[in-house]
Amino acid sequence: MQIRERVGVEIEGATRRYGKYLALDDLTLSVAPGEFVSLLGPSGSGKSTLLGILGGFVTPSSGRVRIGGEDVTFTPPHKRDIGVVFQNYALFPHLTVGENVAFPLRARRMPKADWGAKVRDALAMVELSGYEDRRISAMSGGQRQRVALARAMVFEPRLILMDEPLSALDKQLRESMQIELRHLHEKLGATTIYVTHDQREALTMSDRVAILSEGRLVQVDAPQRLHDHPADAFVARFIGEAVLAKAERLDGTSVRVGGTSIVSARPIPPGTGPLFLAVHSEKLLIDGGGSMDGLNRIEGTVREIIYQGESLRVTVALPDGQVLALRQPSHHIARARLPAPGQPVSLTLHPEDVIVVPERAL
Repeated sequence: MQIRERVGVEIEGATRRYGKYLALDDLTLSVAPGEFVSLLGPSGSGKSTLLGILGGFVTPSSGRVRIGGEDVTFTPPHKRDIGVVFQNYALFPHLTVGENVAFPLRARRMPKADWGAKVRDALAMVELSGYEDRRISAMSGGQRQRVALARAMVFEPRLILMDEPLSALDKQLRESMQIELRHLHEKLGATTIYVTHDQREALTMSDRVAILSEGRLVQVDAPQRLHDHPADAFVARFIGEAVLAKAERLDGTSVRVGGTSIVSARPIPPGTGPLFLAVHSEKLLIDGGGSMDGLNRIEGTVREIIYQGESLRVTVALPDGQVLALRQPSHHIARARLPAPGQPVSLTLHPEDVIVVPERAL
């Protein structure tokens, strides 16, 4: 099974209002042919509205949408040649697996003689060969998700849209399906736009991630760059669960946090607005008494130690009352070297891991 055509997608100045409520605010985004882009953000950020505009289910108040260079802003969904996987799968319970997968072929009035081969190919792609005659009610959640994928791909669409298709699955199955979807995309090469509120899911699956907040596009970048170079405090907090501490600029490469000077290997953002040190919990280390050359040292007091399975979450209060969090392995060696709550602790942070962000990107 091969996708017939790889297409790019252009969203230009897309705005959507519902009365006085601005759901999408002059958003512009380009997606390259064959790219997997996730739309990531909290509830109400505009992700589903943007996906609805791309699919033709929502008409923008202003702006343009182009697929493969063609203006489809006012083209109805069934004429856009796109596959859609919905959050609830939207399968027909009275039809068999094969009949569900064949439905887009029937709707497009493709020759019935071709249905069998196309359905078999689509089911083989999602590892459900031989399931044509199964009832939907007899399928597990993960299998139903695969059927929905097969149905979205059976007519070889030029664009695939996915609206949180894994959200109903349990954690283990969801993580397994993330990897499978990534491999499937690599095999098919179809341009894919995927909505999620789960930052780990977006980082795992995407070529690029578009971060939305309050209807605005805040940052679009590759997963590692988003994690290591967030544009502002919102992105830093949302990606990688960074803890933010108020910072005071000292010069072009250093800030003061909790009374301590922190040196960064990257330039401090310009401007006069508030700055924050964004600390990823896995980058803070407890000082083991070794060489401190070239490392930032942060003094504080252990406030709380919480067991979380494979790791311990340790919160540390700084002298000015701000709180940082770090993760330590939960094995007995790590636990033995941890100071108890109420005791002083020294932390180290490598200059390469120092991320200073403005409150809001310009």
